[in-house]
Amino acid sequence: MADPYDILGIGRSASEQEVKSAYRKLAKELHPDRNKDNPNAAERFSDITKAYDLLSDKEQRARYDRGEIDLEGNPTNPFAGAGAGAGGFGGRPGAGGGYSSQDFRGFGGAEEVDLGDLFEGLFGGSRAGPTGGRGSFGRSAPPPRKGADMAYRLRVPFVDAARLAPQRITLQDGKTIDLKLPAGVESGTQMRLRGKGEPGPAGAGDALVTIEIERHPHFERDGDNVRLDLPITLSEAVRGGKVRVPTVDGAVMLTIKPGTSGGTTMRLSGKGFSRKSGGRGDQLVTVQIVLPDDVGPLAEALEGWSDESDPRTDIGA
Repeated sequence: MADPYDILGIGRSASEQEVKSAYRKLAKELHPDRNKDNPNAAERFSDITKAYDLLSDKEQRARYDRGEIDLEGNPTNPFAGAGAGAGGFGGRPGAGGGYSSQDFRGFGGAEEVDLGDLFEGLFGGSRAGPTGGRGSFGRSAPPPRKGADMAYRLRVPFVDAARLAPQRITLQDGKTIDLKLPAGVESGTQMRLRGKGEPGPAGAGDALVTIEIERHPHFERDGDNVRLDLPITLSEAVRGGKVRVPTVDGAVMLTIKPGTSGGTTMRLSGKGFSRKSGGRGDQLVTVQIVLPDDVGPLAEALEGWSDESDPRTDIGA
């Protein structure tokens, strides 16, 4: 019977992580999906899986190291310690070369012995037959395992997240896929890609992609809405007019009413993030009046004029 340590190419003192690393490396190399032209790959893949199942189980690994079980998990000597004699039990044979119930009085002096109970105690199994659960000769084979999940972090530009633009991601195996972002996506959103993880005997694991939305120099997210501070000149605020405003979907023209005060917020419908419930949020544009660097001409124009209004009345100043 092959040695599991030799199969995985590791020493007997290998740590759990070294066992796992050796298995992953060989699983990638020998997976049947990648070796369709190699008839021996499937058999070798099965061998490394059995070896990994045994050595990744602390209890079973210890039993193997003590020589109690083999690679399949079966006892190496099921009759050990049962006694000597013709049948391995001692006593005298009965008629026909077998044993009668009288021949087992040495086992505690009982008049009769249930042979089923005797074998159950000897082999550590149940009375179930070959197809009835564990069986009488060792533990059942563990169920096949899926491969491990793989974690990825994907940085998404702010504008792409708002518009749900497809994102290209490169997986560990070198393959690239275009990822469709979900409505309502935000930093911390996790997407599961079925079958894109590590290969395994019961199929590949999954890829878990965590989204991180990048900051934008001008836009700021507010729930499903996008906020923007829009600088305008004093003359635009006083006279009004049309100004060019950036949005996540491209620039649009916004009408400024004459006499617009700084801090006024205007709404551009449907220019925000996509909602989980459908539709999109809005873009909220807050006007910021910016004076020119040289205020001399402005001061001359205002010579003799004074604003007698009190803009601080509402705040109790």
